[in-house]
Amino acid sequence: MGLQGKRLILGKLGLDGHDNGLRIVAKWLVNAGYEVIYAGLYNSPQRLVQMAVEENVDAIGISFLGCEHLYYTERLLSELKKGDMGHVKVILGGVIPPDDARELKSMGIGAVFTPGTPKQEILKAVEALLN
Repeated sequence: MGLQGKRLILGKLGLDGHDNGLRIVAKWLVNAGYEVIYAGLYNSPQRLVQMAVEENVDAIGISFLGCEHLYYTERLLSELKKGDMGHVKVILGGVIPPDDARELKSMGIGAVFTPGTPKQEILKAVEALLN
């Protein structure tokens, strides 16, 4: 599984400092053959879009645990559009209520994963999204 040459940025937006799950998913993606650029904590949407341009990535993955997913996702999508980077897929994970997940997908988010999503389900969804 995995698509050789596909690059993803994984990181956190805002002040949410909990990245254990994101680091685990990063390892799964690397082991599946993806190139992962780990942006770490405390990023702004502008910074992640700047990184997406610099690193020529196929996707940005963000983890949310503090209920700020709608706020930051709108800003991230706006920055991607402003930077002519609308082709970059956005993947979200974390504590996201089902109604919000539906709203996020209607905004153009490629996939939304919640805690406990099995590894193979995440890898298959990412592969389908980037294929």
